[in-house]
Amino acid sequence: MTAPEAESLRVQPTPQRRSEWRAQAPVVAVVAVGGAIGAVARYALALALPTAAGGFPWATFWTNVVGCAVIGAFLVLVTEGLPAHRLVRPFFGTGVLGGFTTFSTYTVDIQKLVDHGRPGTGLAYLAATLCAALAAVWCAATVTRRVLTRRQR
Repeated sequence: MTAPEAESLRVQPTPQRRSEWRAQAPVVAVVAVGGAIGAVARYALALALPTAAGGFPWATFWTNVVGCAVIGAFLVLVTEGLPAHRLVRPFFGTGVLGGFTTFSTYTVDIQKLVDHGRPGTGLAYLAATLCAALAAVWCAATVTRRVLTRRQR
């Protein structure tokens, strides 16, 4: 049994909230679908490049480096280049590339290397991934920007 004053405290969904959800539902859907595609691609790469216990995790390394390069090029394209549908950025940038890249697995890989008595390899992996990912974003964005500038002339 509820107190009579509790009845007035119930939150009723307003029509505005429903319309906001309807506007955001396509974004949520494309992010989910894109994330699933990216995660499957990452899994396939992990199967193609298996890591032995205590070995350098090349699959995760290349996943993150390639993903960072692609997002560098993609964001230049959608912000400075080609007009794109409003769902392209959430689908590909947040969904596909967010599902493909995996910085959480990167940290787990470092811990596994340390646990297998390879702290030097873990530290090298930590630094190499960070440097390579940042360089990949910068290089891809710079090259894409130059290509767009030349095409606009």
